[in-house]
Amino acid sequence: MRSLNNKLHGGPGLPGPAQVGTRSRPQTTWIRIRRHWQLYLVLLLPFLYLIVFKYVPMAGIVIAFKDYSVIKGIWGSPWAGFKYFEQFFESPNFWLYIKNTLGISFYGLAVGFPAPIILALALNEIRNGLFKKSVQMVTYAPYFISTVIMVSIIIVNLTPQVGMVSKLFEMMGVTNTNFMGMPDLFKSIYVWSDVWQYTGYGAIIYIAALAGVNPELYESARVDGASRIQKILKIDIPSLIPVSVIMLILNLGNIMKLGFEKIYLMQNPLNLASSEVISTYVYKVGLLGSSFSFSAAIGFFNSVVNLLLLIAVNYIARKLSSSSLW
Repeated sequence: MRSLNNKLHGGPGLPGPAQVGTRSRPQTTWIRIRRHWQLYLVLLLPFLYLIVFKYVPMAGIVIAFKDYSVIKGIWGSPWAGFKYFEQFFESPNFWLYIKNTLGISFYGLAVGFPAPIILALALNEIRNGLFKKSVQMVTYAPYFISTVIMVSIIIVNLTPQVGMVSKLFEMMGVTNTNFMGMPDLFKSIYVWSDVWQYTGYGAIIYIAALAGVNPELYESARVDGASRIQKILKIDIPSLIPVSVIMLILNLGNIMKLGFEKIYLMQNPLNLASSEVISTYVYKVGLLGSSFSFSAAIGFFNSVVNLLLLIAVNYIARKLSSSSLW
């Protein structure tokens, strides 16, 4: 009876009902960390990298609200309030920069977003392994071309009289045209060159998603006599929807973050009406003019717009589908 009583009420060597679950959550966490300290050590360096290089510099955004002076420093400079935001909003070409930035971004999204999906679907239908790998290599290789070399290739090929494209148009009886000097063509040149450079790289994630599709689905479709188009519509595309939604949310969250380097290198006095975007304007007026507070204010404005777009698109995606970032 004594041993039975000990077992029921927590005798020597056995925890009783009052002793079970008495450890607090912090204690349990520390026990888990001590038990798996090697894994947490591996995570330590990436965590420190994020803190030091991503979160700590956020404190510097305060210069957007100050008359920043290099001599006085960030914290010693006087407050300016929303002076530089008002300066940007009241600039004569404010709406031109917004229109160009959004125009190129949405144009690039409309053309560049479905291109990797289409390429992934096409590659998934190729049965010849050597040909499939060759196409993947050819489409993936342009991603490794640096922006400077890419712009050089574009300019050389579109140069009147000596460019390959100009020669082709000349053979068809079209007079030499300075394509890089035409504002109406700048957006198309920028976007379609991006499609050529990044489509192969962007298709990798979709190819990986298609590789995870259950082969039994294809076997069932084959037994039912489904054609290739029907398999793509009924199996492949539904399998890509979750990944596509996530990628679309991320792309829309960076809609105002248009690449600076390529646009700046492609600019010339003839196409400024279409090529001057917020990032190049910040560089010319803010950084070259040493107006660091002004450039920080515009960068902060861009970040806020991107954040609001990200939240809005994620909310819509969560309502319309089961896929979202959070």
